[in-house]
Amino acid sequence: KMVDPTLAEMGKNLNEAMKMLEDNQRKVEEENEKKYARKDIPGPLQGSGQDMVSILQLVQNLMHGEEEEETSQAYRLQNVGEQGHMALLGHSLAAYISVLDRERLRKLTTRILSDTTLWLCRLFRYENGSAYYHEDDREGLLKICRLVIHTHYEDYTVEGFNVLYTKQPVIYISSAARTGLGQALCNQLGLPLSCMCRVPCNTMFGSQHQMDVALLDRLIKDDVESGKLPLLLVANAGTPGAGHTDKLGRLKELCEQYNMWLHVEGVNLATLALGYVSSSVLAATKCDSMTLTLGSWLGLPAVPAVTLYRHEDPSLSLAAGLTSSQPVEKLRALPLWLSLQYLGHDGIVERIKHASQLSQRLLENLKNLDFIKTSVEDELSSPVVVFKFFREYSNRDQTSHAAQASTIQHPIISNERHIYDTFNQWLGEQLAQLVPASGVDVVELEDEGTCVRFSPLMTSAVLGTEIQDVDQLVDCLKMKIPVLTSTLQLREEFEQEVRRTVGLLYIEDLSWPGLGVVRYNYHSDGKNDDKQEKELEKINTELLKKLNELESDLTFSLGPEFGGQKNCVYIGMVTEDLDVSELVETIAATGREIEENSRLLENMTEVVRKGIQEAQLQLQKANEERLLEEGVLRQIPVVGSVLNWFSPFQASPKGRTFNLTAGSLESTESTYVSKAQGTGATPPPTPTSSLAKQRLPGQKPFKRSLRSSDAFSETSSVSHCDDLEKMEQRPPTLSPSPEQGPLETEKAEEQKEVAQATKADTEDIQSDKSPRNCTKVEEQECQR
Repeated sequence: KMVDPTLAEMGKNLNEAMKMLEDNQRKVEEENEKKYARKDIPGPLQGSGQDMVSILQLVQNLMHGEEEEETSQAYRLQNVGEQGHMALLGHSLAAYISVLDRERLRKLTTRILSDTTLWLCRLFRYENGSAYYHEDDREGLLKICRLVIHTHYEDYTVEGFNVLYTKQPVIYISSAARTGLGQALCNQLGLPLSCMCRVPCNTMFGSQHQMDVALLDRLIKDDVESGKLPLLLVANAGTPGAGHTDKLGRLKELCEQYNMWLHVEGVNLATLALGYVSSSVLAATKCDSMTLTLGSWLGLPAVPAVTLYRHEDPSLSLAAGLTSSQPVEKLRALPLWLSLQYLGHDGIVERIKHASQLSQRLLENLKNLDFIKTSVEDELSSPVVVFKFFREYSNRDQTSHAAQASTIQHPIISNERHIYDTFNQWLGEQLAQLVPASGVDVVELEDEGTCVRFSPLMTSAVLGTEIQDVDQLVDCLKMKIPVLTSTLQLREEFEQEVRRTVGLLYIEDLSWPGLGVVRYNYHSDGKNDDKQEKELEKINTELLKKLNELESDLTFSLGPEFGGQKNCVYIGMVTEDLDVSELVETIAATGREIEENSRLLENMTEVVRKGIQEAQLQLQKANEERLLEEGVLRQIPVVGSVLNWFSPFQASPKGRTFNLTAGSLESTESTYVSKAQGTGATPPPTPTSSLAKQRLPGQKPFKRSLRSSDAFSETSSVSHCDDLEKMEQRPPTLSPSPEQGPLETEKAEEQKEVAQATKADTEDIQSDKSPRNCTKVEEQECQR
């Protein structure tokens, strides 16, 4: 078949443009990179114009910026495949189709809109529905609200907001809904915030992320009795945070009872395309309207969201803005129309099924992990998996912990939750960094606190997540759990050690994911606050530098860039073999060493200054004495020379030298006599840590050795040393015969005589006792 040359050229240009933009190997010289370096500053429009290659190169530079290639690749992981190219081609085709004649444009847009609506209604089991395509995912709900207002207020088109005075409309929304959704609706509709009613979730029974139906019923009755008009209820099939589904069946019955409109949105609506659908999600097919975000579910870039609805009056739909008489408005569905045809029914179902399998694979692996608590609605099938690190107690620990918790104040409990929130925040960031293809993120829930969320329906099609990525995510999680548990256990021990150590101050920072925060206290001697603050910053900065030079496995830093404490050392995550006492002692000893060196430098500066002044005074006094000794005549220029020639004056040069070690002035006479400068006293040794223990080869600082092997080696070495000492102290024997008794007695008497001889005078020893002793020794040697 013949192809329109314009369409063929359009597809060719799009392919070339995408290849150029997706090419990570920048084939541009450094001059061109410098040309677009100042990208944030807008420049004038060039008069001669630019070619397509230059413009696309500019777009590429603006997209990637001046980041490194690794950073750009990590940031831009979206998998734009052929179906993505079809969606992008739809925007170009929409611009080309819009220039057709009116009749041909009307036929084409009607066909595109009807096909897309039919496919989506059949795919997601929504019978006899209409579709509204919109760029903002909240715009569909906004149009539905206007449709419901037009339906309940017949004179709204004529009288406008004056009709709302008689009966104030009320829109009910779950407390687990998207943040700012209710306020955005009121602002766009021109309604006061009193028209928005937030319905709390369950507190006693059921999921804590589901809307409380009994409480909603009570709220509706109260509004009806006060003369208000219940208008619309927004329910969730997959809350934005935890992915739980409201009880849509009971909510639909309640809406029919009070003549309300039920609108459903959420990620779990994607599972309606699967063969097996849970009953809670299947109830969404009976609602009045639903919003589908196909772009994230199928990995289609720049495709509109779709709101499916049922309504019998087309005039009210037109008044609410859900339909348009302009053919160009209907072209919004063109990118989706092309992408759905390219994927086909099986391709769409396969992508959604793949995402569900990923979440199920992760959920099965998390059940086998200790210290991981999941929050899912259905253990068998949950498209969204939310989990957190939580250290549960054993039965014995639970009893003691419960008894202790009864006497603990509420702030301590909140501090414990704050610490867990901080640790889970760190865990989520680490997993997202180590396995970027998984698409995990951190979410804040009202009851659970900070959790890690895995929602493959929103990320897998875009990032290309596979089963291997989920397995890698589980492996990384297994590596991080021991670090979290060890750090949580050692935090209290570290705090106690720091508080017991003189010179260190423990800083409580619950938002720091690590062992803790410590500050070395500088002992000021009457200094002002500014000088003391500078000295404190100098010492702690130098302390941080010294600790990082130890080549240990710990991470020492200045803390977070914003919100952290100043002049502190932040210690990161640790392992179970950490020696906390050695770490704290090393920090204290290093801080004392830095402080002593700083004080020594200050004292030396003061001593040198005073020594210079004293030396100047002594030299001035020495000059005066020399003048008196030489006489006045020797100071006269001519007479002094003649007098010195006839009668030379012998005077030794007098100077002063300053001993830095002793801090005193000394004369230089000895230096001129010996022609060598004295060394002075020996400088004091550098202070070191008292806990500096010998390490095994390859053992890093602050590490405890393995208990079993170390205990065996230490015991064996100590016992061996004791045996050697005993062998040295034991007298030498040849055989265990009883004849050695007299020899040992005679040897003891000999030792007594030698001791007495040592106490006597030297002359007596040399004259009398020495030969006698020598004779006895010789006789003893013969007996031996």
